[in-house]
Amino acid sequence: MRIRDRGKLKFMPAHFMPEHRALLRELARDELRQPKPLLDEYEIQEMENRICYAMEFTDLVKITKWDDGFTYEEKVHVHFLDSIRKEVRMVVEDGCAVTIAFGDIVAIEVIK
Repeated sequence: MRIRDRGKLKFMPAHFMPEHRALLRELARDELRQPKPLLDEYEIQEMENRICYAMEFTDLVKITKWDDGFTYEEKVHVHFLDSIRKEVRMVVEDGCAVTIAFGDIVAIEVIK
């Protein structure tokens, strides 16, 4: 004799409250978060050298930045490295100017 139940449908009434669904989404997102990678002085100096090289030859750069537990990649042209404010000013592929704090940058790769 085969059991006939509704499968996943019997648990659907538990998801009727929007607050409950939002909390479940937030919990799932928190599980994917990663701690910020620690960079030593050599790696920071190497990233600064790559930025200066890319500024001099106007090469395209792929920057990996860390934001709130997640890493994002952007392809940009570096415009200016501000050592006093510790910011990198750049132009994104669509032409918008963007400023990123140097402490949020995890990796830099020069694309020729």
